[in-house]
Amino acid sequence: MSVTPSPAAHNARSVPPASPAPWSTDEFTRRLRGVLERRYHHLHPFNQRMHRGELSREELQLWVANRFYYQVNIPIKDALILANCPEPEVRRKWIQRIVDHDGRDGGEEGGIEAWLRLGEAMGVGREEMLSHRRLLPGARFAVDAYVEFCRSRGWLEAVAASLTELFAPLIVKERLAAILSHYPWVDPEGLQYFRNRLAQAPRDAEHALALVTERFRTRADQERAVAALDFKCDVLWCLLDAVERGPLPGWEA
Repeated sequence: MSVTPSPAAHNARSVPPASPAPWSTDEFTRRLRGVLERRYHHLHPFNQRMHRGELSREELQLWVANRFYYQVNIPIKDALILANCPEPEVRRKWIQRIVDHDGRDGGEEGGIEAWLRLGEAMGVGREEMLSHRRLLPGARFAVDAYVEFCRSRGWLEAVAASLTELFAPLIVKERLAAILSHYPWVDPEGLQYFRNRLAQAPRDAEHALALVTERFRTRADQERAVAALDFKCDVLWCLLDAVERGPLPGWEA
């Protein structure tokens, strides 16, 4: 015998579940930082070996050449964030990141030029860097995925992905000290990129974190921000995976 549900039971079933409450700003920030504590690429075995002084000259040169592809795409991803952002006050501040990497007319050196000088200090010539002859497929794939993320997602999600800069001073300090201590064949004059980032990264991270925590006010948006940062950690990790494995025998870019 069938039983007809009572109206009260029907109404109870039709009420959608309540959305989870948003995290407080402190809790949201804690979760973002928690992603970096677990996933940031300072934990990658390749970076760990670099900082212990265990890389060969060839390994360090392969790293600097492949990381250059990431460096030249930083102002491109920032331009995509600007293109997707409808707020002039945000764009006016964010554009400084492009200037930091591209430099200015009149000889003001940017991060791309500083990285080229880093390559030269490690024995990788400028033309070799610019040609990307040593670029590994896995490194290209990871960086291109990040650029596409910034092109296709909302600008605030792309800002959230940039929050790896919260931990950038940590790895830059460690890397600068390691190169000076363990790799005496690297010309110290070529390490200016790292010195510049010690000032630039905290400024950029503070701005990005304020945008994300102020604008993402629902739990769903906050979880998207955490996922975006998680994705960016994947990008940096995969780039190092490619470098650590190195080119296959007989492979040429």
